[in-house]
Amino acid sequence: MAERITNYREFYRFYLTEHQNRTSRILHFKGTFLVFVLLFLAIFNGWGWEWIFLPLVGYGFDWLGHAFFERNKLATFKYPFWSLISDFKLFFETFFGKRSFDSKDD
Repeated sequence: MAERITNYREFYRFYLTEHQNRTSRILHFKGTFLVFVLLFLAIFNGWGWEWIFLPLVGYGFDWLGHAFFERNKLATFKYPFWSLISDFKLFFETFFGKRSFDSKDD
């Protein structure tokens, strides 16, 4: 990732190459799912300070996947917005069957 990526389409292709490990994809999926659960509970219960758990849960699972399974650097720090959008995009593509936990099936 020496060159700066200049468009989202190119970034998402890069993002998928950084998310090839099955366990890492499962952790990303679970983390994003739990973000939606927490968001629903926060809205439904009118939570205050509990909102802090949203990024901790979402990124916590992601970082575990990268540290122990992908063994690569996070793009979040260089491309924070595109990385966040891509987490949700991969979640929904997996949820609706467009992508698999096994990257070779993509």
